[in-house]
Amino acid sequence: MRILRAGITLLIALFVIGGCRNKAELDANGIPGKLMIAVYAGGDNPAAVKSAIQPMGDYFGKKLGIPVEFDFTTDYTSAIEAIRAKKVHIAYLSPFSYVLASQAHDITPIVTLGEGGKHTMYHSVIFTNVKTGTNSMNDVKAKAKSLTLCFSDPASTSGHLIPKAYLRTIGLDPDVAFKQTIFAGSHAASVLSVASGKIDIGCSTSEYGLELLEGKGLVKKEQIKVLWQSDPIVSSPIVARNDLNKELVKKIQGLYINMAKDNPPLFRAYVSLYHTNAEKLSYMTVQDSMYNGIRKIASGIKDLSIVK
Repeated sequence: MRILRAGITLLIALFVIGGCRNKAELDANGIPGKLMIAVYAGGDNPAAVKSAIQPMGDYFGKKLGIPVEFDFTTDYTSAIEAIRAKKVHIAYLSPFSYVLASQAHDITPIVTLGEGGKHTMYHSVIFTNVKTGTNSMNDVKAKAKSLTLCFSDPASTSGHLIPKAYLRTIGLDPDVAFKQTIFAGSHAASVLSVASGKIDIGCSTSEYGLELLEGKGLVKKEQIKVLWQSDPIVSSPIVARNDLNKELVKKIQGLYINMAKDNPPLFRAYVSLYHTNAEKLSYMTVQDSMYNGIRKIASGIKDLSIVK
């Protein structure tokens, strides 16, 4: 089975079956009885994500005057399904999963991370285990039929969309060019699969994947060789449904923007799971147009299109 078709078929199915069931209800003014927030908690330590995020429920609840509950997902596809099916009001998405979810024009990005007034950027990387003897992308092209490849999550920007598009520009169609192509499930799983020798070539993000696992001592830097790195990618957005009360959205946006200043421990508990410089970061506003570059890349790959 072609791995990409399988992944996109899953996305289509989720959009179709989401429908209108299990909605996070809103009153006539767009106010929920309980604010539901979808948060990706995959990767190598989902328990740490949940532990860091849960206290935000009490913090937001007291500030907003309504209860807050988190819906933890193990992949971005599930987060897309949750907000498109109106099971949640707010969602933490990757840039690519935001582009996918925004095709119906019913969500808006409200914040992303930044430093010193500039939005945080990260990079996609293609890498290998040094034991493979693969030293360049030319080597990958020459040996592709004998190499295994893994992406991270189907809706990942740096772990799927960007490296897939790049591979095609150098004449490698991941569906047919490699011995085997799979989805590892997360950035951490992609890196660990290559580090352990189970997979030859991996795709992930430098900052949230390789560097993070190296910093935690789960992977040794000398085990991995980076073969290619992308141009900078705008950091992941937190998004809100457009039918949510506008004043409530502004309050939620303000709570995120001021969190690093008003409650540093709460802010750093979550952000430090993905960034080694959390003390320098804060949330800031972000515009939909900042993800047009991702849209352009996605639109250039016909079999990445999904039902609107």
